[in-house]
Amino acid sequence: MKLNTKLFKEMTQVVGLSGGEEKIRKLIEEDIKDYVDEIYVDVLGNLIGHKKGKGKSIMLAGHMDQIGFMVNDIRDDGFVKFSAIGGLRTVTLLSQRVVFENGTVGVIIADASFDKSGEASKLKVEDLFIDIGCTSKEEAEKKVSIGDFGTYDSPYYEDDNNIISKAIDDRVGCFILAEVAKAKVETDMDVYYVFTSQEEVGLRGARTSAFRINPDMAIAVDITLSGDSPGVKNCNVNIGEGTAIKLLDKSMVTSREMKKLMTETAEDRGINYQYEILTAGGTDAGAIHLSREGVLSGTISIPTRNGHTANELIRKSDLEDSIELLKGILSK
Repeated sequence: MKLNTKLFKEMTQVVGLSGGEEKIRKLIEEDIKDYVDEIYVDVLGNLIGHKKGKGKSIMLAGHMDQIGFMVNDIRDDGFVKFSAIGGLRTVTLLSQRVVFENGTVGVIIADASFDKSGEASKLKVEDLFIDIGCTSKEEAEKKVSIGDFGTYDSPYYEDDNNIISKAIDDRVGCFILAEVAKAKVETDMDVYYVFTSQEEVGLRGARTSAFRINPDMAIAVDITLSGDSPGVKNCNVNIGEGTAIKLLDKSMVTSREMKKLMTETAEDRGINYQYEILTAGGTDAGAIHLSREGVLSGTISIPTRNGHTANELIRKSDLEDSIELLKGILSK
């Protein structure tokens, strides 16, 4: 398939943290509104595009929010303190350039005493500061305020095989949903394209939207660990080996019925796939499958190196396989 990544690049560069998804939600809405019969935003900030059908209903979910931080204090010396939103990996934060929603740029630093003591490995988020180039609280308050959102300021990179960017988790899932919506797949199913909020802080948007929609089945699309990264253990998927069909994570055990549907679809359409068994983490499917009396649910995962960092990496072929698998499930 011909992969047009222009939209994906735009998605990764928009700041949209958990509870502050307005900008990314607007971008997605503009892209898909002409391909669904109705589109709306619910109380928790989920964007829901509904393509009406005559059969059973299916909910497709990809979360809009990304990891980052919120300003919790501005010191007298002008340095900024922050709280994590989502799972920040402390070891990857030092010297990272960050950007606030208003465009202010800074650098994450630690107290110099950590370097001298050799205790840098024990750093916690609360030990870190953001340097925005100010020398007083008054000067800093002209640039940022308590409660401001911020995240990594890292550029998008793409070559013939790979994509490297911040926020691939989970703008890649949102991109896949948007591409499937625009593909106009022939299906009798009642399809809900749900771009969820606040996944990184507890699968919150998926829980409320699933309750409202009450679908017959659901597919979440998200990233997963890549087992070919140095030091990664207990992970059996690798980049470049195809889309990953999740069988297990900390939030859900995929039913045999859903495993069969996804596997047969991949094999019938000649799609490269691999099975994912993950002993930690979870996706929106973990909340959706427990909604009301239960929802038959599965997850399509994109193998990703450097997850939850400023430079996540995926293979284009895995992205293409994931799009084709989701299209196949709808048509099947």
